[in-house]
Amino acid sequence: MSRPALELADIFRQHGPAYRARHRLPIGHLRVMRAIETCRTAALGGHVERCDQCSHQRIAYNSCRNRHCPKCQTLAKQRWLERRKDELLPIPYFHVVFTIPPAIAAIALQNKKIVFQILFRTSAQTLLTIAADPRHLGASIGFFSILHTWGQNLLFHPHVHCVVTGGGLPPDGECWIAGRPRFLLSVRVLSRLFRRLFLEALERAFAKAQLQFHGALEQLRDRDAFQQHLEPARQTKWVVYAKPPFGGPAHVIEYLGRYTHRVAVSNQRLLALDHEQVTFQYKDYRSHDPQRSRQMSLPAEEFLRRFLLHVIPSGFQRIRHYGLYSNRYRAENLTRCRLLLVGARSELLPSHAQIQEIRTTIVETAARCPQCKMGWMRRVLTIPAMRWKPTRPIRAPNTS
Repeated sequence: MSRPALELADIFRQHGPAYRARHRLPIGHLRVMRAIETCRTAALGGHVERCDQCSHQRIAYNSCRNRHCPKCQTLAKQRWLERRKDELLPIPYFHVVFTIPPAIAAIALQNKKIVFQILFRTSAQTLLTIAADPRHLGASIGFFSILHTWGQNLLFHPHVHCVVTGGGLPPDGECWIAGRPRFLLSVRVLSRLFRRLFLEALERAFAKAQLQFHGALEQLRDRDAFQQHLEPARQTKWVVYAKPPFGGPAHVIEYLGRYTHRVAVSNQRLLALDHEQVTFQYKDYRSHDPQRSRQMSLPAEEFLRRFLLHVIPSGFQRIRHYGLYSNRYRAENLTRCRLLLVGARSELLPSHAQIQEIRTTIVETAARCPQCKMGWMRRVLTIPAMRWKPTRPIRAPNTS
């Protein structure tokens, strides 16, 4: 794939220093900026390769491997998808999206870790509870949950995408209960339970003093003001969107490949950097033609501000597994499901031999000399990485 004419790294390198000079940023944001700016440059080191036939040389610089960098997600995505291929069942899968309203999103922006945890926990509890109810499905389901925090315009819009099995196991585990072909669970019922569970969890977090409020939200430190802020959210319908089911495991893999390791804006969406303005493509899903691509131009400083809204707390897991896919009992549950389901898994998904053959082809293509097409590129020299100074000055201990 050819290198895009404009990359996110170009914008950060050109406008990042001025942005850091004007704003006091959290250490996590500074690390993300540095990673994107130095990715695949001499600053991170690398190596020199030489062809063993024609002596053609090339330099390969190291990647930053930061999960917010659009250039570093392809390999991580492929490794994750390869593990998931063995876990998909020969059944339909459904796509459900849970979104929190803007008033709650404002709180989430200042309390990312705790509110994101609540979002994961309550959305999962909602799906598991309604699916287990005999009035709906009466079965234990399995699903992946993937956190996204952005809309197409890069504003803060936290939501989770759930890829849900189109059926599940009853309490006795003696059969497979399949959902209806075009309908799994009632969106109206999901929405109401999700709203109640989320607000209850948020109020418990407030009561335990786990939430922080700054700037425009500082008045929410008062309990009465906090309750008043939540009142509109109690009265409105929360968005739980159920998309049409996937055609099968192959379609699930295609979907997961697009969504799991996505960042707020890809290099392919960037169009221009002119006169301190960044222009990028986006889609307006609220318009009458949601699939039509549009263009938006923002001052570079505003573009960087919006991108940094989506930095995930360090160590936070943004892909999680629940129900039949929960880590502890996954192997046992999937073995049981396959015994009950009809259909050969090998016919639906690539075999291990096919995956290994594809991997070998990719490796050999990368190692073959691009000049003579005959020799192999061999590493002949290692380039050390730069030694970085501390991001913030370290104060000397007080010896007085």
